[in-house]
Amino acid sequence: MAQEAELDLVKIAPNAKPPVVKIIDYGKFRYEQSRKEKEARKKQKTVEIKEVRLSPNIDTNDLNTKVNAARKFISKGDKVKVSLRFRGREMAHVQNSRHILDDFAESLADIAVVEKAPKMEGRSMTMVMGQKR
Repeated sequence: MAQEAELDLVKIAPNAKPPVVKIIDYGKFRYEQSRKEKEARKKQKTVEIKEVRLSPNIDTNDLNTKVNAARKFISKGDKVKVSLRFRGREMAHVQNSRHILDDFAESLADIAVVEKAPKMEGRSMTMVMGQKR
């Protein structure tokens, strides 16, 4: 029947019992499939992770500037990785600096939620914040 109609016999559901086949133009079928995949990719939102770096001896005004930058990233729909970097002798006072990340999270509590709690990773303490649902 497919040869008479000068079309192709295409397996639509090869795993079904019995397999489902259609008599269609295969080139047109592939084109429409690629269009559907492209449309699905267009609707997908890729979440980027932006990073905000802080230091243990940061001043309140500098912290507010970083908070505003993070607020801008979160409002755009990105996640924010906040890292507190320790250099040299600062490593001796890691436990005293945790409050900086807590203050940062508290100041963004209205629009963001902490997705990954503050944790030491090498010479930096990091946490990840995302948009509140």
